[in-house]
Amino acid sequence: MSTSFLVSGRRIFLAAALFGSHLVSVPRRSIIDMSYSTHFMDFKGSAIPSSMKKLLVTKLSPNFRDAVSLQTVPVPIPGDGDLLIRNRFVGINASDINYSAGRYDPSVRPPFGAGFEGIGEVVGLGLSASAHYAVGQAVAYFGDGAFAEYVVVPAKKTVPLPSVQPEFLTLLVSGATAYISLNNLGHLSEGEKVLVTAAAGGTGQFAVQFAKKAKCHVIGTCSSDIKAGFLKSIGCDRPVNYKAEDLPVMLHREYPKGIDVVYESVGGDMFDMAINRLAIKGRMIVIGFISGYQTGSGLKPVRTGTLPAKLLQKSASVQGFFLPHFLSEYSEAMKHMLEMYEHGELVCEVDMGEMAPEGKFLGLESVFRAVDYMYLGKNIGKIVVELAHPNSSKL
Repeated sequence: MSTSFLVSGRRIFLAAALFGSHLVSVPRRSIIDMSYSTHFMDFKGSAIPSSMKKLLVTKLSPNFRDAVSLQTVPVPIPGDGDLLIRNRFVGINASDINYSAGRYDPSVRPPFGAGFEGIGEVVGLGLSASAHYAVGQAVAYFGDGAFAEYVVVPAKKTVPLPSVQPEFLTLLVSGATAYISLNNLGHLSEGEKVLVTAAAGGTGQFAVQFAKKAKCHVIGTCSSDIKAGFLKSIGCDRPVNYKAEDLPVMLHREYPKGIDVVYESVGGDMFDMAINRLAIKGRMIVIGFISGYQTGSGLKPVRTGTLPAKLLQKSASVQGFFLPHFLSEYSEAMKHMLEMYEHGELVCEVDMGEMAPEGKFLGLESVFRAVDYMYLGKNIGKIVVELAHPNSSKL
């Protein structure tokens, strides 16, 4: 059964669905002086609070702890085509501090929400959204303001999931970046040499696997022998712990004809080294430059004075990749990656901080620790924070 009613000009769908032997519903919120009270329920019958925790960028700074604060704000109300999602897991990205520094859209001024991706359950939805979604359904989304206990997301921008698992979160930004960029810009051919920098990280792990599926020879850089072991386990042909090996010397010795494709996310000296090691007709894909993100400019200088000559001499190319520019291909990429994971064809490594000094990343408060953990280079795979809710169910 279902009903709808108009709240401050917006029609909200109140859904009821049968899960097993339990009838669950989302009763209406009442209106008192044009504000909303706490009277609608989630799909397990525990009241959704009137307020929630959310991380807001309150001033622009590349220092995430200085830029972002944990605040209590009203739980948002979904519009006609929206879903109200109770977040269960949120993902950490290197670019979170670029966003908090105001580098993506200078016209956006604080305060604004931080975080790019999350997964959880639908606990409320608009009337038109009910045609394709139901209360209790597991969904994922990629969009601004994800670091919150509840989010409102347009239904058309969400991805239905078979269940709520942190592994699915690895695909939203990190997996999609590797998948789409290598397909569009990499033009991989069997037998080519592919170098993946920061290969044991959130997106690097996928670049390694997709390059291997294209029957390429993959070299992956990392910062420890433990990470090198992980890379070996996902098919990397030549893991390189750059703290134990001289990377430029190794590449010159073992790959004298150069590297055909570089998947680059580090910047600075790593960028310079990779440019010098490009093969004839080599391609570099720049998906980030994390080494400079914590600086005031967001950049670590590279030696580009001779770049035109180097590219010309090798008929080589350097191309940037920014996921929001390729959203027309996002849905198909997600569909394919989800199928690969379900069939056991893709490893989605998650790091939830179990080995971090203060333990697992649990609650929005731990997002700050998780960002620090990333910039210390400690993670293996995608860093994920779990959000605990009273009476939350494990789907």
